[in-house]
Amino acid sequence: MTETRSHPGVFIAVEGVDGCGSTTHSRLLSKTLKARGAETVLTCEPTNGPIGGLIRQILQRRLFVADADGPRGFAWSTMALLFAADRLDHLDSLVLPALRNGSVVVSDRYDLSSLAYQSATAPEAHAVIPWIRELNSRAVRPDVTVVIDVPAEVAEERRRGRGGVEEMFEHRALQERLVAIYARAETLVPGDRLVHVSGLGKPEEVSARILEAVLEAVPSLRKH
Repeated sequence: MTETRSHPGVFIAVEGVDGCGSTTHSRLLSKTLKARGAETVLTCEPTNGPIGGLIRQILQRRLFVADADGPRGFAWSTMALLFAADRLDHLDSLVLPALRNGSVVVSDRYDLSSLAYQSATAPEAHAVIPWIRELNSRAVRPDVTVVIDVPAEVAEERRRGRGGVEEMFEHRALQERLVAIYARAETLVPGDRLVHVSGLGKPEEVSARILEAVLEAVPSLRKH
């Protein structure tokens, strides 16, 4: 999963289980870096593009597969293909142009999510990881991936607190498996720079830990 670096920008991915705070802290990190003088671009996966919109409908249980036994959810392999397609479109339309322009791109989720979620939902589990890596082999590597670690029960409480219908991947048993997978996330993206940050505590405390971890991993950002 390597891609030759050919841009002056900085690419940061923020990851973790549903309810870890990746959306909140992607936004706060982008805001903080911008306040320090960096040109920043905040983005997310799934994207708001055409493929990302399709994925969101599936995650929100608004689209199903129709077969002889009635409607059912999409297969893990179909999801892996959709996420990879959305990612390549994301890179082509937004991420790479911004990086070539010298911007700092902060993405709420990236290909680590595919490796974690699709391997956790596949019957073959760990055996499918090489295929998922191959699907994402053209994905430019982040300069650093921040994994926000929280216990499954804390993440579940936060998900309940925000309300809404439970999405496709948000049931407790799966999220418990995902907590264990994210705890060893560096094994899924060998060669990548990855840091773990505790997601427990007040948002400003977590935000400060994330900023320090990012600045340590990418020293060039300290000049801002």
